[in-house]
Amino acid sequence: MSAQASRFLDVRALTDTLSARLSAEDQTPQSMTDASPAKWHRAHVTWFFEEFILRNVDSYRVYDDTFRYLFNSYYEAVGARHPRPERGLVTRPGVADVGLYREYVDSAMVDALERGLLDDDALGLLELGCNHEQQHQELLLMDIKHLFSTHAFDPVYVDRDIDEPGEPGPLTWRSVAGGVTEVGMTQGSAGFSYDNEGPRHRVFLEDFEIAERAVTNAEWLEFIADDGYHRPELWLSDGWAHISQTGWEAPEYWRFIDGEWTTFTLSGRRRPVSDEPVVHISFYEADAYARWAGARLPTEFEWEAAAATGDRTHGQLLDVARCHPGRAGSTMIGDVWEWTASAYLPYPGFVPANGAVGEYNGKFMCDQHVLRGASAVTPPGHERITYRNFFPAPARWAFSGLRLAR
Repeated sequence: MSAQASRFLDVRALTDTLSARLSAEDQTPQSMTDASPAKWHRAHVTWFFEEFILRNVDSYRVYDDTFRYLFNSYYEAVGARHPRPERGLVTRPGVADVGLYREYVDSAMVDALERGLLDDDALGLLELGCNHEQQHQELLLMDIKHLFSTHAFDPVYVDRDIDEPGEPGPLTWRSVAGGVTEVGMTQGSAGFSYDNEGPRHRVFLEDFEIAERAVTNAEWLEFIADDGYHRPELWLSDGWAHISQTGWEAPEYWRFIDGEWTTFTLSGRRRPVSDEPVVHISFYEADAYARWAGARLPTEFEWEAAAATGDRTHGQLLDVARCHPGRAGSTMIGDVWEWTASAYLPYPGFVPANGAVGEYNGKFMCDQHVLRGASAVTPPGHERITYRNFFPAPARWAFSGLRLAR
C-alpha cells in the first residue's frame, strides 16, 4: 500500500477510535449551536473527500446524493445545506449508516490512490482533507465534552486515575529581542500548512518578555478570590457586558460544590489540579486576567517569535487514554490553545484558493481572535508554531488558556 493511502487510513482510524467510546445516543444530539453531533463530524469529514476528490473520478458513484445537503458545513459554492443549529435533528442516516458511508468512501479513496487516478491537485486536496479530519477530531472531543457536561450525572468518556496536585512554582519570564522578524509559513515549504498561515512576511516587534509557562488553575483561583469577575475596571466593555448577561463566575465547566470549585473533564467531574493550565476560558477572561496580573496577552507575532526561539518540545497533545492537559511547563505547543491579542486577519498578500475550498479560512476573517499553540486534544502531527486557530471572543468550549506577556 502506498504511503499516501496508509496516511489516509491512519487519520481515518483515529476518528473511529474516538467515536468507538460513544453510543448511538451519544453521537446524535447537539448541545448548542456552535457544537455538532459526533455522527455529523464523522459524516462531514467523509463527505469532504467524496465532494472534493472522488466526484472528479470518472468511475466513482456517489453514495447518497442527499448527503451533499446534510453534511456540507459552510461551502456556499457547493450549494444549499442543512441549517447548522439543527444538525442534532438529523436522526437519519443513523450511526451505523454513517459507518457504512465511511467504509464506502475509504475503499474508493484507497482504490483511486492505488490505481494512480489522482493528479497533483487531487493529492493536495487529500492532504487538506486529512488535516481537515484532524481538526474535526479535536472538535468532536470538544463537542462531546460540552454535551456530556449538560448531563445530570457527569458521564465519563475516558476513565483515568485522578491527577495529584503539584506546585506550579513561581512565574518566570523570558526576554525576547525585538526588531524586524519574519513570521508565517513560506509558500511551497516542506510540510502542510493552511492558506491562512502565509505568506511569510516581516513584522517589527519591540523588545518584550513572555511567561515561561501558561497561567495555572492555582493562579486563576487567586483571580476569582480577588473578585476578578466583579471588577469592571479589569474588563473590556464587550467582555463586561457579556459576563453581566451570562453571570460567569469561573471558567466553563467549573462549578462550586460543597464549598470548593470543581471542573468537568472528559473523565468526569473533578477538582481543578493546581499546576495544570487553566482551560476553557474566553478571550474576554484571558484579557481581564492579564490586566489583573499587571501584564497583557502577547500578539500572535510575539507568540510565534518566542516559540521559534524557545523550548521546542511539546506539552500534552491528544492521548486517547487522557484527553486532558498535563502539568504547566515551559513548552509553548500543547496542553491548551493560548489566546493572543491579535484579531484574525489576512497576512499581507494572502489570496484564498480558487473554488469552494477557498472558503476554508479566509471568509472567517472577521470578529475572531487568534489562538496559538495546540491543545491536549490536538492530534499529534497536526501542530506547528505557525498554526493560526481562531474563535470569537466569547467562545469557551475550546481547550483554550493563556500565557502572559509584558
